[in-house]
Amino acid sequence: MKRLSKSMVVCFMAAIMMMTVGCQKEDIAPIIPDSPILPDGALPGLFSVSATRQVRFSQGNLQYQASTNTWRFAEHQYDYVGTQTADDSGYYGGNVSGSDNRSISSTYNGWIDLFGWGTGSNPTLSSTSYMDYGAFVDWGSNPIINGGNTANLWRTLTRAEWYYLLEGRPNASSKFAAGNINGVGGLIILPDNWTQPSECAFTSGFAPDWTLNSYTLAQWEQMEDAGAVFLPAAGYRYGSNVNFVGYDGDYWSSTPSDEYGACSMYFDSSHLGASNYSSRNVGFSVRPVQDN
Repeated sequence: MKRLSKSMVVCFMAAIMMMTVGCQKEDIAPIIPDSPILPDGALPGLFSVSATRQVRFSQGNLQYQASTNTWRFAEHQYDYVGTQTADDSGYYGGNVSGSDNRSISSTYNGWIDLFGWGTGSNPTLSSTSYMDYGAFVDWGSNPIINGGNTANLWRTLTRAEWYYLLEGRPNASSKFAAGNINGVGGLIILPDNWTQPSECAFTSGFAPDWTLNSYTLAQWEQMEDAGAVFLPAAGYRYGSNVNFVGYDGDYWSSTPSDEYGACSMYFDSSHLGASNYSSRNVGFSVRPVQDN
């Protein structure tokens, strides 16, 4: 089912008004969209991150292009930049053409998606000294071209919100699992109110090599329309080195842990850590949310 964003609805209604100019009032039948109207760049599922707050996730991980100072969400949930150069363990990958996180710089014309903590105002900071990373600036404070293109529409989950989502909400343990979409491994998270698509199966938990849940692109479209979120295992960056691409996922929270550290959410195909400590100088993925 095609989801309607607010910008799509505005264009749709404008077209209807143009076509009906000159018609009598009684000749115009009401037109009601058959899908929910969503904020630009938002997925349909609602997720509790506290006892009183729900959010929607963005359509994909956050990406940045330094040469044009442009922020965007990945086109698909399973897209990530990664690297095309294998690390010491042989891990590499990514499906954003012509881009590589190893090339991070203030003039790079490709896309990056692994950021040091709180670098919303300095996204290409790649220093390996944790003392260079100061107060948190949310990446969502920037206009995101396919996310409403207005500052401060999006934000990063706190440590407590990641924990509540994955450990605290009702039936939390039955609403996440390792899996893969067309061979891309990652973490699947189900919304609060979940109706399983009839042509897809879901098993909560973990299994080696992302084999527990496997979806074709067509099957994942049904899961996504039902509200499911997918966080790809995009690895991490340290300086200009990118490691464990396709093996683990590391996602920032907005919560500092001490003067030089911050809290994050970690997973691989075998387990999950909803509240981890990490040094601020490591480049992790960012998946913004919008409050309902």
